[in-house]
Amino acid sequence: MKIIRCLDHKGNTLFASQQPDGSVLKISGNIFGSFNVTTEKVEIKKLLAPVQPSSIICIGLNYRKHAEETGAKFPEVPIVFFKGINTLQNPGEPIEIPTHMRSDEVDYECELAVVIGRSCKNVSRQNALDYVLGYTCSNDVSARDWQIKRGGGQWCRGKSFDTFSPLGPVLVTRDEIPNPNTLKIRTVLNGQVMQDWNTNDMIFNVPALIEFLSGSTTLLPATVILTGTPHGVGMAQKPPRWLKPGDSVTIEIEKIGALTNPVINEK
Repeated sequence: MKIIRCLDHKGNTLFASQQPDGSVLKISGNIFGSFNVTTEKVEIKKLLAPVQPSSIICIGLNYRKHAEETGAKFPEVPIVFFKGINTLQNPGEPIEIPTHMRSDEVDYECELAVVIGRSCKNVSRQNALDYVLGYTCSNDVSARDWQIKRGGGQWCRGKSFDTFSPLGPVLVTRDEIPNPNTLKIRTVLNGQVMQDWNTNDMIFNVPALIEFLSGSTTLLPATVILTGTPHGVGMAQKPPRWLKPGDSVTIEIEKIGALTNPVINEK
């Protein structure tokens, strides 16, 4: 099932199911509990990020080729950092380049996002996918200057500016993607393909990540896990390719769709 979150023509926020013929049917109930698809058609006024995250947990250096392009050793355990929920951005709405906390090195990162569907703790990788509601596209936008040089040794500052976590356009339930580590994934910047790889290159696959992150830690429903990016990021280009106002960035993932956001300066 393809789940969307949107505003209807009356301004109500709701979840709906996108049908194969393009129509959209209202969902009743709680997508993190019991719900069903009604026969009521929805007139979409605005498409929103498919979930409002309870938290955003991110994994760094999780693709072999990306680790190689940055000159980093493969991590022995997942590298974990967090993004604030203030970073959430809707499909089609702008990524804002910081001007108050100025950054001249804002980068794109296509990533598969995993959405946890029910609380879990200490789960095994064999059962990990049972706790997944579904998957969506994400862009782990990163201010590299703040991440690497001015962040006090932590990545969070360069990762947590407003609008730095676009999600969408749909949430595809796990039954439609039985193996999340077989998906083509890419970034298209102004029509040019910058990243083009496959989620099978992850060092730690999705079940391994959920097992690790849930260890002695409760993952709540609506936890969003950003699973890392493949090679081809802007900072690895020669010369580096930083995002600038007027750009358009699209994240494409097989079986999910395309997430597109324009780029502007912070208002």
